[in-house]
Amino acid sequence: MPLSPPAVPVADRSALAAGLEERVARLWWRISRSAPSDLSRTAGATLARLSESGPHRVGELAAAESVSQPTMSCVLQRLERDGLVTRRSDPADARAARLSITAAGRQALQAHAARRAEALADELERLDPADCEILERALAAIDAVLHEADTDAEEVAR
Repeated sequence: MPLSPPAVPVADRSALAAGLEERVARLWWRISRSAPSDLSRTAGATLARLSESGPHRVGELAAAESVSQPTMSCVLQRLERDGLVTRRSDPADARAARLSITAAGRQALQAHAARRAEALADELERLDPADCEILERALAAIDAVLHEADTDAEEVAR
């Protein structure tokens, strides 16, 4: 059964944003329940950040994931214990450490993503091909939003 037309005119971007946020959150919750993992959401997000942008200090990771520094320290201690991250002295400040993802961490992150994608693929099996095509086209719009956000973040970092 094809998706029904949007209830909110595209011109109302605030309502579109709220609807998208609500559905993404529900979808994420559903996938998380369908594809349990040893990685918490914060641990998975931390590994993803380390994979994408390289070594970080504890405080940087805590700020990026919107958690307290003690919470991030606990997450990192578990990841380090499991061999998913390594800790090295920060060359700029010997009192601080920079954490990096390990090969095992990359594997765990890939396995985590694969389980979530498989759970989502199972959900998508229920859709008509026309609805899948709509979602494929929507990916391009989401990519454009993400690209714009990445570009803005790079400009702020300069």
